[in-house]
Amino acid sequence: MEIEIIPVADTIAKHKEVTTTAHRAEFYHIFWIQKGTAEYLIDFQPVQVKADSFLFVSKDRVQVLDHKSRHDGKLLLFTDNFFAKNGADARFLRSSILFNDFLNIPVISVKEATSAKKVFLEIESELSEEKDQYHYDILRNMLHNLLLLAERERRKQGYTEAAKGADLDYTVLFKDLVEDQFVKTKSVNIYASQMNVSEKRLAQAISKTLGKSPKSVIDERVMLEAKRLLVHTNFAIKEIGYRLGFEEPTNFIKYFRKHAEKTPIEFRECYPNR
Repeated sequence: MEIEIIPVADTIAKHKEVTTTAHRAEFYHIFWIQKGTAEYLIDFQPVQVKADSFLFVSKDRVQVLDHKSRHDGKLLLFTDNFFAKNGADARFLRSSILFNDFLNIPVISVKEATSAKKVFLEIESELSEEKDQYHYDILRNMLHNLLLLAERERRKQGYTEAAKGADLDYTVLFKDLVEDQFVKTKSVNIYASQMNVSEKRLAQAISKTLGKSPKSVIDERVMLEAKRLLVHTNFAIKEIGYRLGFEEPTNFIKYFRKHAEKTPIEFRECYPNR
């Protein structure tokens, strides 16, 4: 199905081999943890989620769910194809602070967010209804409302949004270019040239919005994809290096060890049950 709601604890128990090892899904997740506290690994970063909280995970992220902590709740899954029926919907998903935060994995407390919880439950109720000509349009509208209510709640809870202006515009453009080209382009100078700005001006913008250098952004994206491929696939180290734009395996190994302080094989061995 392109949208569904499933129980968290039961899903982890039934599909333990998949959910508790590093896996990558091609759909969006909204976890509603209702009991207990869990710590999930999202793109190799630990994220703690307490009771009565929503956790938003974008598609394609590698995740490991917590099977040791006693917790339960509901998990809403949906695909790009379900939600984005036009350009406006696609832009909404690409720009949503719930799935595209520069700095954090979004977790929001919903103890007081009765409207968001109500809509979540309405989606669950509609999913149980018999399908008719209105079914999917109703679900899509409900989901859109849930995301809007969650964005509003996140801003109430101290979400730090970069100030609008040239620095943010440069950062968004740079991140988009890196996302599209990090395999073949790892030079800050080339990205700056494509953006028609100097390296110095680009560095100022990225430092102000993200607190890091443009080179760090590039390296982090390359390393994230390297880790995803190491854990999520059985490709040989040479093949992964080639897929990331390294012509020589030794260059990839040196690059990875420099940024991860371990070799690709050593990193892969940290996830034996992948």
